[in-house]
Amino acid sequence: MSLWTSVAILSLYATPSLQGSPSGQPVSPTMSKKELTSVSARAKDWRNGAVVYQVMVDRFAPSANLDAKKGLYAAPRRLRNWSENPTAGTFSQKEGMWTHELDFWGGDLKSLQSKLAHLTDLGVDVLYLQPIFEAFTNHKYDTADYKKISAEYGSDADLKALVADVHKRKMRIVLDGVFNHLGKTSPMFKAALKNPKDPHRKWFSIDPKFKNGYKGWINIANLPAWNLENSEARGYLWNNKDSVVRHYLDKGVDGWRLDVGFELGQEFLAEIRKAAHQTRKGSWVVGEISGYPAEWSGAVDGVYNFFPLNLGNDMLQGTLSGGQVGMMLADMVRDGGIEFLLKSWLHLDNHDTPRFASTVPKLEDRQILRAMQFTLPGSPVVYYGTELGVEGNGDPANRAPMPWDKVTKDNVELKLTKELIALRKKHVALRVGDFSTLRSDRLLSYLRTTENLRDTVMVVINPTDQAVSEVFPSRLGRLLSWGEMEDVKTKERFRSITGIMRISVPAKSVRILTPVTAPVDGYSAYERVK
Repeated sequence: MSLWTSVAILSLYATPSLQGSPSGQPVSPTMSKKELTSVSARAKDWRNGAVVYQVMVDRFAPSANLDAKKGLYAAPRRLRNWSENPTAGTFSQKEGMWTHELDFWGGDLKSLQSKLAHLTDLGVDVLYLQPIFEAFTNHKYDTADYKKISAEYGSDADLKALVADVHKRKMRIVLDGVFNHLGKTSPMFKAALKNPKDPHRKWFSIDPKFKNGYKGWINIANLPAWNLENSEARGYLWNNKDSVVRHYLDKGVDGWRLDVGFELGQEFLAEIRKAAHQTRKGSWVVGEISGYPAEWSGAVDGVYNFFPLNLGNDMLQGTLSGGQVGMMLADMVRDGGIEFLLKSWLHLDNHDTPRFASTVPKLEDRQILRAMQFTLPGSPVVYYGTELGVEGNGDPANRAPMPWDKVTKDNVELKLTKELIALRKKHVALRVGDFSTLRSDRLLSYLRTTENLRDTVMVVINPTDQAVSEVFPSRLGRLLSWGEMEDVKTKERFRSITGIMRISVPAKSVRILTPVTAPVDGYSAYERVK
């Protein structure tokens, strides 16, 4: 009998049956059954670690019915050719907005539905739509009627068909809820502004002391602010049984992304989440809250988590070491809580930021940050076109129409996105596992673990311009002495001797490693092979 086999047999009796805990720390033999099984339970919740794909409907896919819709884009709106890129316009005093807010490309819900195969091919779990309700602008954050689909996008029937198709493909759908302001074209608002006795007047802040006679969101005339201190206004938006939030959840929508969520405040956010969960159990309420991802778990299911990937960018610029970033990520998980972070969205870019390929011009740097996005705790969000390497420095360039000609087998960025999503689907720890960092120096190294050792994924990142070799503890009690971790891509193996890992990583690259589970002499390190 070999030394390896002898040690393997002993290990079956000498080590705990499970490794890894909800806190990311080693399991204690006295842990409760509930604690030991909590990681497995996470996988049953579709919100944990889901891959989200963000779409601006007007810009995603050209409509097949454009000729019949041209009347919807009458002046001052303008219909552009799909091959054109957006350019900044001028501010129109008459309309109270920028002229490029009225440039349209003609996408709609039907054309979006015709391209769902692209999402299933990527491996997407959730489709997130930017606002789709009746509004004057192309971005539709200036809602005119929350219970009407904007005519340029289609109808209730089109939304119903899209939801059905999304669900048929085993995906979910999340809508954009804009509840701190609406649009000045809203019939409800216009009536309230005109008539002092209008029953909805108290739903807004209408007073001559305000510019334009009413309070606008950050003083924008086109965006009258809701008076959310008024309980009737909150009832209309989310608390009543026929409220906006409940109306679309009843239609089969699976959740809400809440625009400028931090301005709504924790009390009102908690009301929205309660209403959503009462209407559709297990629905997903994510707030656009992009500060430090902690202290919001009592109000929403998740937040925007830009923190770790911005740290990663600083690391690549040399202002932080890998070890420093590791300590900060450990603090993040400890402060935010793993359960909350798994439901929070990990962004590289979105419609409010420059495109990822523009802010991070080097491909090797983008590859590292993408690897972090898909291996850290949370739900990675792919902004349409980012998977293709689309560029764009800020609004409106970052909202260009989807370049479908770039969807090719030779697209390096698309290939990497598919590989990383496939990796997440193969390794449950990357979707729902615990997180712990390893004490490295120049390298950033961390673990994703479940209660099963064979699920373990070790990520080691070299952000520097030179190859780096380091020694650090594996923190894996059940990875036996002389046990090996294998790079999933290169198949190189690195041995853990008495829990000490010696790993070399080429310049500006990532190693993603898993335990070697091949049996030796009829045994694996985990169980007898039958």
